[in-house]
Amino acid sequence: MSNKNLKNKSIDELREMKAKGEAKIKYMENKIKYLESQEKQFTRKERTHRLCTRGAMLEKFLGCPNELTDEQVEELLKIAFQPESVGRAIEQFRENNENGFD
Repeated sequence: MSNKNLKNKSIDELREMKAKGEAKIKYMENKIKYLESQEKQFTRKERTHRLCTRGAMLEKFLGCPNELTDEQVEELLKIAFQPESVGRAIEQFRENNENGFD
């Protein structure tokens, strides 16, 4: 809206326009908060799914997961992931993922 059009408006009309503008700003701020909340919720669900899936994979290979303590499983993972070849494989997977390869 040009300055010429604003000069022809009354104070009440300008206040009404201001109130509508502020209401729109408030609406958009609330929408942003809602969308950020949805994003966080989606991220949490995605992480939970990943943890459950990978935990199930680990239990499949342990064979007797109920007979081992959390500490014992952690020690097995430390041993399994300590070899240098595992580190190289993980690094290669990460590079392939960054470059768009499967």
